[in-house]
Amino acid sequence: MAFEEAPEQSAPLAQTDASREPPPACPARTPSSAKTSVSRARIGIWGALAGLGRLSQRLRLILDALIFRHTLFSLPFAAMAILLESAGRPPFSKVLLILIAAAAGRNAANALNRVIDAGIDAKNPRTRERHIPKGLLSKKTLFCTALVLIIVLVIAAFLLNPLCVLLLPLAGFLIGGYSYSKRFTWLCHYWLGTACACSVMGSFIGLSGHFALRYFVLSGAHALWVAGFDILYALPDIEFDRREGLYSVPSRFGAPLARVFASGSHLGTIAGLFLVPFFWKLSVYYWPAAACAALLLVIEHLIALGKTERHIRLASYSINELVPLILLAGTAAGIYSR
Repeated sequence: MAFEEAPEQSAPLAQTDASREPPPACPARTPSSAKTSVSRARIGIWGALAGLGRLSQRLRLILDALIFRHTLFSLPFAAMAILLESAGRPPFSKVLLILIAAAAGRNAANALNRVIDAGIDAKNPRTRERHIPKGLLSKKTLFCTALVLIIVLVIAAFLLNPLCVLLLPLAGFLIGGYSYSKRFTWLCHYWLGTACACSVMGSFIGLSGHFALRYFVLSGAHALWVAGFDILYALPDIEFDRREGLYSVPSRFGAPLARVFASGSHLGTIAGLFLVPFFWKLSVYYWPAAACAALLLVIEHLIALGKTERHIRLASYSINELVPLILLAGTAAGIYSR
């Protein structure tokens, strides 16, 4: 009986196994769903590219607002200081830190100037097309840019030497105070020159770690050079500055005497440049560069006699972009040809 009942007991089990249905297969992807996935991927890529484009455009606006290319006014002089003090053999790490600090300090000063002077710029017909008055950038954007650059400057100073760190408050006072100086003194042009010369003095100290009186020769030449062309740049603003109660050499003394101030400042620059070989060893190849720079400064004042804004801009900026590059080339030639 037991053996006869076994097949009867296994029958239901066999039926159960036979009746078990296979699991449903995954639904096949239709052409429309595939197209949807591709479309979404394309949208994501185009969105990312659009975001990068907007970021790039904003960065270009910031660099344009800072007139970043005018960093050429400071960096070649900083490089000259490095070459002179190291006799042409500076350590690369210090060179990089010094140039970063010089660029950061200069552009931080310009960003703060745009923020602090935004109200004045909006009233002045010559500057109302700048980025903040025109609404292309906000004060917050340029202020945050200045903060980032100041942080970079501070970090670079800490990585250089303790004296650079100790001098940071003085540099900050000069850089931050310039924009306010035109509100109380006609010496604001010389304040600007001194602030810009911090890059030269800082390059010397960043490299050597100490202070020397000879550093004033090139630093002073740089300061007077900037002050001189800034006086020329302020010539078209005489009436506006007087109306708004702003101080400048032209608004205080008039255009003729302002040109005398600018000429005297640049004579001081030329004297400083020709004194450089008496404090650092340079071959005769430096002298043609110094003479060429002096000639360009003379041409600058002759062009500025044209009195139009185009003449003033050409004299104040275009020519002065060449001066430091020529001097840097002459300094390098004077050092490496000894």
